[in-house]
Amino acid sequence: MMSAEPTLQAPGRTNRDVIGSVSADANAQAGNSWRDADDLRWAARHWATRIGVRLRQVHIRPMTSKWASMSTAGRLTLNPELLALPQELGEYVVVHELVHLLAPNHGKLFKSFMLAYLPDWEQREQDLRRYEPALISPDNPR
Repeated sequence: MMSAEPTLQAPGRTNRDVIGSVSADANAQAGNSWRDADDLRWAARHWATRIGVRLRQVHIRPMTSKWASMSTAGRLTLNPELLALPQELGEYVVVHELVHLLAPNHGKLFKSFMLAYLPDWEQREQDLRRYEPALISPDNPR
């Protein structure tokens, strides 16, 4: 008997159109874009459940110099510019922030968790750096 990994389904969506974070195959597809902010929020809640951390709030608001932040109280704030990125990079940002609830700094434990949840996290991190200049503009200095 084959056991399938349980997946969360977004309300009002079928398993076929759920965002790319649900399966490894979908995760591997580069270039998928987010449909809207609700997709990004859903991905954050999905990953929080998968990682086993409590996510109390997900906010999307403009941020001047970073993609996201995570409070120790479980409040995840995401930059709306993530909506313009491929899903795999947005997921990297979400998982990175959620893992901070397990390991507050970027030490060995943090990297071990990242490897466990996103085996290609280092490539995603590198790919994300191509987009970082978009966060810096004359109106938006760091």
